[in-house]
Amino acid sequence: MNEIQFVDSVALLQDLCEKMKQESWLAIDTEFLREKTYYPKFCLLQIATLEWVACIDPIALEGQLDELFTIINDPAIIKVLHSCRQDVEIFYQLSGKLPVPVYDTQLVAPLLGFQENTGYAMLVSGFLNINLSKIHTRTDWSQRPLSDEQIQYAADDVIYLAKIYQMMQQKLEVLGREDWLKEDFEQLMNEDLYDIPPENAWLKIRGKNKLTGKQLAIVQVLAEWREQIAKQDDRPKNWILRDELILDMAKLQPVNLKALSEIRGMNDGFVRRSGKHVCELIAKAQDLPGLKLKNKVNNKKTQQQEAVLDILSGIVRIRADENSLNPVILATRKDLEQLLQDDQESLLLRGWRYSMVGKELQQLLLGKLSLSIDEQSLTLYAIE
Repeated sequence: MNEIQFVDSVALLQDLCEKMKQESWLAIDTEFLREKTYYPKFCLLQIATLEWVACIDPIALEGQLDELFTIINDPAIIKVLHSCRQDVEIFYQLSGKLPVPVYDTQLVAPLLGFQENTGYAMLVSGFLNINLSKIHTRTDWSQRPLSDEQIQYAADDVIYLAKIYQMMQQKLEVLGREDWLKEDFEQLMNEDLYDIPPENAWLKIRGKNKLTGKQLAIVQVLAEWREQIAKQDDRPKNWILRDELILDMAKLQPVNLKALSEIRGMNDGFVRRSGKHVCELIAKAQDLPGLKLKNKVNNKKTQQQEAVLDILSGIVRIRADENSLNPVILATRKDLEQLLQDDQESLLLRGWRYSMVGKELQQLLLGKLSLSIDEQSLTLYAIE
């Protein structure tokens, strides 16, 4: 087992950076806290290759990580992560740049027979037959000093990740799938994923699909205000105002403190501090045009639509079988519903799914392809 280097001084960091510059890829993970803040508090950075492993203490090195981020953001070095969104958010927040290119093992896993959104522990078990300990899952990584056991626990995340990356690459090459996820990885480098404008914060609130257009306008205004306050005070959004209260306020539309305070679960302190302003926001939002959810899937379908979905599902099953994939990995019923409604957010319209089945499903729906059944087999052919 490689010795873990703990980096908590500028001199040690400089030495490590020189080593990192020589690598073509790096396995990376972070430990952070977010329970009491809007922005994640960066507590530990783990980096490994097959030859070495290091844990960097960003708390001890606060304000001295520029050279490190220059390397992390180097386009000549592949950054290997698992479920990378929150890690990338930290890098973007601190350096203002995205660590292009990334390789997310969670996205790769379904192409190798694992279920969608496979956890890291499942990958380690599947590839290496090792069961990871969960003893430090709830560790407060901001506390110092870290014990040897905590450091080993954190380092394991990248020690095994480096090995899994190599094994994944070999399997993808054997299957001829090494380039399938190029577009998916590139989409992870969209700044809009990590710097959501406050005016779009309402789109992340669950349960809004049951509201009217006018009610959605109120949700948009309140969510924007909450997002601005959360960023300004670096506090969790739900500490300021919970999602369910925003939905209730959109439905009941209180425009005075008495009506606001009567909403179930409303905090008296919130009413005193922010009630007047929130009521003013609601009153103004009532005069705004109603909003519409772009990607809302209609759950009520005709028998004809259900029949079309059944046909699309059959084609998905055939293509999945041809490529030794679970059909659910290739496309769920919901994915097909989005495609049927011409929803441009459908997963079937991008990446490897588009190449494998999305393009021909789209052409079928446009009338450019047709179906034939011959001796219990289904065939798609172009219409002349």
